[in-house]
Amino acid sequence: LGLSTWQGYGRVILPQAVRRILPPLTSIAVNLVKDSALVSTIAIAELTKQGQIIISETYLTFEIWFTVAAIYLCITLAVSFAANLLERKLRIAA
Repeated sequence: LGLSTWQGYGRVILPQAVRRILPPLTSIAVNLVKDSALVSTIAIAELTKQGQIIISETYLTFEIWFTVAAIYLCITLAVSFAANLLERKLRIAA
């Protein structure tokens, strides 16, 4: 094809690799967001901590946890939606 090594990677191999790896990568990102409340390893865990603080001050257990769950759902849906858009764009470009 007359491409250099880097051009071959950038124009042939990388687009194919991104299309193949995007769905599993999205799944891992969504699981990381969901598990962060349990594992408390990334910044989103602050949401759970703040929920616990508010519960200790107001004693509104169910209302606070439903709100925290809704926020996690919004974050997860946003990640999934963005990945879906990227998958569509890559499918059209192919």
